[in-house]
Amino acid sequence: MSAVVPPIDPEIAAAVDLDSLRIDLTHEFIKERRAAAAAFPTLDDLRGSGAFTIEEHVASTAEGTADVSLLVCRPAGAVGRVPVLYYLHGGGMVMGHARQNLDYVLQLAKEVSAAVVSVEYRLAPEHPHPAALEDCLTALTWVTANALDLGVDPERIVLLGLSGGGALAGGLSLRLRDRLDPRPLGQMLVCPMLDDRNNTPPAAQLAHLGGWNPATNAAAWNHVLGDHCGTPAVPSCAAPARAEDVSGLPPTYLEVGAVEMLRDEVVTFATRIWEAGGDAELHVFPGGFHGFDFFGVTANLSRDARAARLNWLRRTLATPR
Repeated sequence: MSAVVPPIDPEIAAAVDLDSLRIDLTHEFIKERRAAAAAFPTLDDLRGSGAFTIEEHVASTAEGTADVSLLVCRPAGAVGRVPVLYYLHGGGMVMGHARQNLDYVLQLAKEVSAAVVSVEYRLAPEHPHPAALEDCLTALTWVTANALDLGVDPERIVLLGLSGGGALAGGLSLRLRDRLDPRPLGQMLVCPMLDDRNNTPPAAQLAHLGGWNPATNAAAWNHVLGDHCGTPAVPSCAAPARAEDVSGLPPTYLEVGAVEMLRDEVVTFATRIWEAGGDAELHVFPGGFHGFDFFGVTANLSRDARAARLNWLRRTLATPR
């Protein structure tokens, strides 16, 4: 495998030094990063524009699963039931919180007149798989059961996962396919973690880059899966790339940068959906690394990526059930 790395988009490279973003996912680093990020943004920050009402709720089920905190953000002044972007934040399933990058997701939702539900799922390593996935399922079940009171349409829910949240959204979609209810209208997986095995060509090609590199990716999966990581014991709902059958999934948007560890597993997952007769839209952005559009928001590549997501959402939400 060639060690030559594809070029990073020059506009984004001018905005951030990728080598300075090296992440060593030790327990100490995770605690420090969580503490530093916990205060921002506040709910007042998110409510500042007045475009959404934002309420905190706690989801629980009759089965006695753990209570799950979530934010329900509904377009201010909306009449009737609105579609839902069911948002699962990034952070490798070891960091992050329900308010992380929520300002961007609210921008998307505003464009398509949708509500946003953001889930405060439990994090590894304190809560390994399946804790986070069970939280996501609990919260979604609660949302659909309370859809009338929340003013949302349970038939028009799009799962939206970033990075580690993409692993959860993909795993949740597989679980829901097998349960048959509720059925999401679509799933949007942006730079998703899909495979714990860390054995695709970018694992060698991009080993010396900073940011979310192969070592970081491997560490995150080890925190989530423990001793099972990389073994046949890992279920597909934990690492969606392991699914033997990807038929019956909802329309799927998949996006990744060409200069990132997750590139080939995302491309392969899209190919397998097509081979199974499914609906997938794949974007591989040249020069993009993991989460590139959050580092170079004004770069043309970032604008293209965000426009592609919005266009897919518009088409998907316009599809009749």
